[in-house]
Amino acid sequence: MSGSKHRVAAVRVPGPLAQYAVEFTDELTARGYAPTTRIGHLQVMAHLSRWLRDRQLGVADLTDERVVEYLAGRRSRGYSSFCTPRSLTPLLGVLAAHGAPVNSAAAAPGTRTGTDVLLAGFERFLREERGLAASTVTAYVLWAGRFLAGHPDLSAVTPAEVNGAVVQTAQTLSVTSAQMLVHSLRWLLRYAHLTGLAETDLSAAALPVTGRPGAWLPRGIGQADADALLAACDRRTATGRRDYAVILVLLRLGLRAGEVARLRLEDLDWRAGQVTVHGKGDRVDALPMPADVGAAVAAYLRRGRPATAEREVFLTVHAPRRALSRTGVSWIVRAACTRAGIAPVGAHRLRHTAACQLLACGAPLAEIGQLLRQNSETTVSIYARVDVDRLRPICRPWPGRRFGGAR
Repeated sequence: MSGSKHRVAAVRVPGPLAQYAVEFTDELTARGYAPTTRIGHLQVMAHLSRWLRDRQLGVADLTDERVVEYLAGRRSRGYSSFCTPRSLTPLLGVLAAHGAPVNSAAAAPGTRTGTDVLLAGFERFLREERGLAASTVTAYVLWAGRFLAGHPDLSAVTPAEVNGAVVQTAQTLSVTSAQMLVHSLRWLLRYAHLTGLAETDLSAAALPVTGRPGAWLPRGIGQADADALLAACDRRTATGRRDYAVILVLLRLGLRAGEVARLRLEDLDWRAGQVTVHGKGDRVDALPMPADVGAAVAAYLRRGRPATAEREVFLTVHAPRRALSRTGVSWIVRAACTRAGIAPVGAHRLRHTAACQLLACGAPLAEIGQLLRQNSETTVSIYARVDVDRLRPICRPWPGRRFGGAR
């Protein structure tokens, strides 16, 4: 390890970026990058700094266009690593803090079309103005993008074209897909009218699609499978302690995957025994923290969570150390299913498990709704169909020979 540290320190950065080398090294260390990985990042920093020096440019001249130019030249010289804007994200983040006029390196700069700009604004509108959940925003933007692929100019869209897109989707895809398109189009067309992209609000032209969205039954997993999931987490390791805590939170508190991912250290009130949950639609609720959940989370925080400035409770294992995503939480559950040898399920099935277990213990639907933080009584009422024993007394007898009727 000492040799690796020495080699990291030995990477010399000449030119205009030299003054930021120490800060960049500290940033890489804080984000959990291994010493050998830090070498590569510092070497590309030195390479970029020489490139800027040769052109008599400074950090204030490092625009998105110049990043693209630099990477094109790097690829032409036969380099196979650090050749995309995304690979330079840590470096560009540090330089942006010191005046470099660069944007996020998640996508290639200079390639944004008018549709990309529109969808970016639409995404911000859904997230910031409407307060929709991240997963819902992603789905709406995806469907909006499909519509805009055939109708890029919203000022010229007609009601017939809007309704035609819905009908075509309903004929070729599922009812659920058509309903999702309808919701997305209504928000998109409303956004276009509010921002002046369209003179008329055509949101009403997206006619509703009938179907049976409420016909499904919530399905949890059995107690044996739940125990197997928890047993599949090796709590002798940091990863196992994290996975055990995540799965226990899902099973006992009925949280959504995104809500688990958004949990922050300040959301854990150890004295009051409560956890603050940031749910859909900017809803904030305080839930009691069961003793076993508190013990599991505390064990992870003490002997599993890496030292980092990140405030989210659950972090990734490998560098860069960052908060788990909604997808990452679901993959923890699926990986545990594989280790336990049971049928794979997602994180949402564990949310249903928490509700079904409460129902089996005789909890009223109102209390289940409070735990799940559901505003809609209709959504909570679907769990009533799971409890067959309670439904039998109110079920009318089927006509048949028992009652003297002819079949």
